[in-house]
Amino acid sequence: MSDKLRRPPAAPSLLRLYLAPESTVPRRIDGAWWPRTFDITAELPSLLCGLPRTWGQIVSVLVNGAVWSGVPGRVLVCNQVVRLRRTTTARPPSTIVLMAPAHGRRDLLVVPPEATGQTAESLMSAAGLTPEQGHFAN
Repeated sequence: MSDKLRRPPAAPSLLRLYLAPESTVPRRIDGAWWPRTFDITAELPSLLCGLPRTWGQIVSVLVNGAVWSGVPGRVLVCNQVVRLRRTTTARPPSTIVLMAPAHGRRDLLVVPPEATGQTAESLMSAAGLTPEQGHFAN
């Protein structure tokens, strides 16, 4: 046995996810996600695990291939295969589309990882998301 001190495992970082309030009225953006990198395989598992159960089981994700790095065809998340598709159509603002059978489609605004808090708030406000109406997950 070693008498060296071991470092405790790093604490998982909090998911930066803002959800618009539930509504019967369809909307263009259902929330905002502020990932820490543009590596989809590193970021997607925490996003999908942090979503409300009412959104259903996400089986397909559409991302902007020009923005995200390393977009494979599929990724395993919580013992479930999630199909990843990418589009090359760059339309601002950047979004990620989540599909769940029988629950439909959810669109999240993607706040760039390098954005400041003030920039993130401005992007969310421009998309019609206000902190007073929704809530941050986690």
